Amino acid sequence: MGWFWAEHTPAAAQTPSGHPPVPGDRTPPSGCPMHQKTLDALNPNEKPRSQGPAASGCPVPHEARNAEDKRSTSLLSQLNPLNYMFPDLSQQRAPHQTLALPTSREESTIPKGSGDGTWEYPSPQQMYNALLRKGYTDTDITAVESMVSVHNFLNEGAWAEIIGWEQRFSQGLYKGWQVCRRGEAHTLEELERNWDGNELEPSLIRFQGRPKDLTPKATMLQVLGWIYPSKFGTEPPFDRHDWYVSRDVDGERQQIRYVIDYYSGEPEPTGEPVFYLDVRPAATPRGAAERIIRWSTDVWWKAIGGDKREQDPQPFFRHNSSKPWG
Repeated sequence: MGWFWAEHTPAAAQTPSGHPPVPGDRTPPSGCPMHQKTLDALNPNEKPRSQGPAASGCPVPHEARNAEDKRSTSLLSQLNPLNYMFPDLSQQRAPHQTLALPTSREESTIPKGSGDGTWEYPSPQQMYNALLRKGYTDTDITAVESMVSVHNFLNEGAWAEIIGWEQRFSQGLYKGWQVCRRGEAHTLEELERNWDGNELEPSLIRFQGRPKDLTPKATMLQVLGWIYPSKFGTEPPFDRHDWYVSRDVDGERQQIRYVIDYYSGEPEPTGEPVFYLDVRPAATPRGAAERIIRWSTDVWWKAIGGDKREQDPQPFFRHNSSKPWG
């Protein structure tokens, strides 16, 4: 993932269909400038430098390093800082492209942090051009439309999960506890009860794809899977995103970071792929508190049989009950 949302270019919206698997394990070719490194100073096989007494220049090869830095910087400078995508994704057919791809773009339901509408997904042609520019020259062009479809579907699902967190905690931890105290099954009831109509809609400021960086939770699950594979064994997430969401806190807009792990599941009997999204606030002090409240209240409500107690209220301690030693 990590490819969506280029700069806006007016085009008719088109809803994609089908959700075939997304190849998430491709790596850029060795020629990609983002993966070249300068190791001259650390290479033991390099030819020894001149050790003459008149040598007064700096031994570090600044020219080679500067050239490498310029190559990396030149690529980064081309990317949109909001989504690390090329801002001018072409709709033109790529050289040697054998199959025509649609140029229509789908409008998302995700509001922009800037307030000017919603984010727009790239067209299949833009997606293909972006893949080529980032070094994925072996991309199967026949799978690009399916990749866009799955990509849009997953990111809409991720935003729906974020909306759920924001509905619970955008008004503070205590209000969040009130919404969560009867467990996940009663969230809608508590939201209606605690809804005051003044909550502002969250919006997405920017995001960053980090497919090579395992989150602490994903790392812990991999360790548990190694220790207890029958219970915790699972493949690592095929992608990770960090989304920065604008939240209204006491009339002030604040930036909240969410972490998303993307997992692949066993395909359906019909062959359709299955994906799991683990969406939660980043482990900041406030984000950790929100995660603990939501998880602990649901566990506690189930442990005490909350639904049954509501139907047949009973005190925790019965003073008139018979004593086993009496």
